[in-house]
Formats: sequence, structure tokens, C-alpha cells
Amino acid sequence: MGLQQTVRFRDEATPSWEAVRDQLARVGEVGHLRMIDGLPAFPDERPPDDWTELRVGTSGGMVTVRRGPGTLTCVIWGTSDDALRTAWAKLTWACAEAGGGVVELPGGAIGADEFARLAMLSPA
Repeated sequence: MGLQQTVRFRDEATPSWEAVRDQLARVGEVGHLRMIDGLPAFPDERPPDDWTELRVGTSGGMVTVRRGPGTLTCVIWGTSDDALRTAWAKLTWACAEAGGGVVELPGGAIGADEFARLAMLSPA
């Protein structure tokens, strides 16, 4: 069973991988691409503009990012350890921050700043 966090944006556009990656660095995480749309990728490869799924290698393990109209959804396994859950939170925050999106939580949608506080992240 997977766990997911969805970031919703104002329109159907989503931020580029490069914008997300740059925000990820602000919270001390390096995201290396491992797969693009089910195919192996070089760690520094740039995904095409029409990508739908990325597998991102983080310090805690692999996080999947799925793109839909106006959304980015970050997914991990439900049996993940604390290190992967932290990397998942960092990547979710980076997606929201990169595109001015909101993270959808059971209690309602929140902005990147509030999500960072809840996840105890300190962007540089």
C-alpha cells in the first residue's frame, strides 16, 4: 500500500523538474532521477516537457512523483522508514514551493510555508 501527498496548482501547469530540484536543495536534499516514465534515466537527465512519472532517488530512498493536470503527487510505500518519510515530505514541500501550490491534507489544503512548519523543515 502506498502513501501519497498531492500538491495542487492554480491552473493545469506544474513546475519543471529543475524548479522542484532547486527547491529540494534548499532543504538539504539532492534528488537524482532514476526513471522517467518507466525508463531508466541518468541522475542529471532532464525529463521531457510531457513527462507523467518520475522516480527520484533521495537520501532516504525512492520517491515517485506523478504528474496530472495541475497536480504533482509524491508517493512512497506505506512500510517506509522515517528517513524515507522525511525525504517524501521534503519533495512534497519542494513541489509546492516551486510552483506556488498547496498540499492537500485530510484537514484541508495548506501552502508550502505551513507544510514546512508541520513537517519540521527549515528551508535555507
